[in-house]
Amino acid sequence: MAVESKFDPKDMIFRHLGPTGLKVSIFSLGGWLTYGGTHKGNIVKDCLQAAWDHGINFFDTAEVYANGQSEIEMGNALKELAWPRDEYVLSTKVFFGTGRKEPNTRGLSRKHVVEGLKSSLARLQQPYVDIVLAHRPDVGTPMKEIVEGFTQCIRNLNLAYYWGTSEWSAVQIMEATQIAERYNLIAPIAEQAQYNAFHRQRFEVEYAPLYEQFQYGTTIWSPLASGLLTGKYNDGIPEDSRFATNKSTFEGTIKELQSPEGKAKIEKVKKLTAIAEKLGGNATQLALAWCAKNPNVSTVILGATKVAQIEDNCKALTLIPKLTPEVMEEIESVLGNKPQAPSTYGRNR
Repeated sequence: MAVESKFDPKDMIFRHLGPTGLKVSIFSLGGWLTYGGTHKGNIVKDCLQAAWDHGINFFDTAEVYANGQSEIEMGNALKELAWPRDEYVLSTKVFFGTGRKEPNTRGLSRKHVVEGLKSSLARLQQPYVDIVLAHRPDVGTPMKEIVEGFTQCIRNLNLAYYWGTSEWSAVQIMEATQIAERYNLIAPIAEQAQYNAFHRQRFEVEYAPLYEQFQYGTTIWSPLASGLLTGKYNDGIPEDSRFATNKSTFEGTIKELQSPEGKAKIEKVKKLTAIAEKLGGNATQLALAWCAKNPNVSTVILGATKVAQIEDNCKALTLIPKLTPEVMEEIESVLGNKPQAPSTYGRNR
């Protein structure tokens, strides 16, 4: 029976996720700190629909987000929206569990990788996810067991098509890849890393060999530095902001804003805002476009609690082609934080 297509890519940009044939929208939508926590019900469905209407085909969550409630809310929304399953890409993450005390309900033992993912799928009301990510490295579990666990989910149980990492070191990702090659297991294909104009070292320098050797993909989070790059904190902390609604999570960041370093960042945001307005956009759109400009970014995960936010964020697409080498250099002069790669002693290829 023919399946009616419901997806219109509009003017969205799509990139391959790492070395795979899977294509993901350059902007995606995630559920961290929002869905299942501060926002439930129709607003979740409305945000997913708004993202879909702008050509977004990739949606991300995790078992730990709101202790499983994020997966439940996003799962309910996806069921109601009833999009063709082959027209969207879904990822979740295992490691932290959902707050239970039994020791095997967290970590990356083969038991939790398999059973944690099964539990996630039950909450999502899905037969599989496209990508399952190891939400953190697990130094208490042998790397071979970790790779075997994810291989089992994909090769034997059909619970996912791909697996990846989140906040792993380049050395750990390299080890997992080498073990997969040595034992005919499935290697990870993408890292979910923090990346924004104020957080660059690991993404741009430490991971650089992974992009070159394995075409390793990236699904980046916090592209707006938890809202700092939007300019909303230039004159204090608004009541409806993430810093206000998740004070315990951002306690250190809030304290830093009062420091000389934090105040210097705010001054940089003000200068970046002027550049954005000169290009016909705003600070938020410039920050998102700057991330998307990096060819090693597969997708930029957005966090939104209002439809209007998604509509505004997606206008960043129009700024990407305006980020010429000259504009990028102007932004670099404002940031003043370009990470330095180790010397190659003139041995570049």
